[in-house]
Amino acid sequence: MIYVVLPIYNEGKSLGNLISKINVALSSVSLQHTIVAVNDGSTDNSGEILRDLQKEYPLIIISHQINRGLGETIRDGFELAAENAQDDDIIVRLDADGTQDPSLIPRMCSKLDEGFDVIIASRYAKDGEEIGLSFKRKFFSRMANLLMKICFPVKGLLDYSCGYRAYKASIIKQAIRKFGNNFIELKGLGFTVTPEKLVKLIKLRARIAEVPLVLRYDLKESKSKMESYATIMGYIVLIIKNIGKKKISKDTFYALLF
Repeated sequence: MIYVVLPIYNEGKSLGNLISKINVALSSVSLQHTIVAVNDGSTDNSGEILRDLQKEYPLIIISHQINRGLGETIRDGFELAAENAQDDDIIVRLDADGTQDPSLIPRMCSKLDEGFDVIIASRYAKDGEEIGLSFKRKFFSRMANLLMKICFPVKGLLDYSCGYRAYKASIIKQAIRKFGNNFIELKGLGFTVTPEKLVKLIKLRARIAEVPLVLRYDLKESKSKMESYATIMGYIVLIIKNIGKKKISKDTFYALLF
């Protein structure tokens, strides 16, 4: 079974097409799946659209009455998936804004069979690409990933901040047992929860690999939810909390400074 976790906030324009694409991608290779849609207090018609889609697709809906942010949304989706999944099941998370192609999911799941615990859809892997992002967003993303690479190096890992990933359910269950409520701890610091999950899994010695992703930001139909300053602060807090007592190298110091 594959559990596809979708964090949703005002994504009514893209939901129907996205969920149809997920169903086609997984049904075409006979992969049984359940979509876990976490509606984070949307003020558009996302809730109504999800209820209509639930009549046609294998869809579980979690609804927040108010917008709690990405951290709370991801936590609720992953906890539900982990509670229901068997160890050999797979948990996939992707954005609900139509920028990440669901047809990549079967390849990611197949890659897990090679002995990995986490597969990341990477913009920075060979043949990966970003289309439609501003120079500012590209620059910020590159610098953030360079900083993470310096502080938490993993061979072959280039994209720490893309949330489009496939996980063995067993590694998520292990992380929840190990870290409890602190598996996703920095819930109020923008998009920091995305690299935070990865840092916690690196601590568990998770085996991580990438497949190339062409990020189509030009297809995004909703407004960006990126909270730049909160996320920048979140990265700094994440590094300080998780480097612990290890000596910060000169490269890390200058990366944090500049």
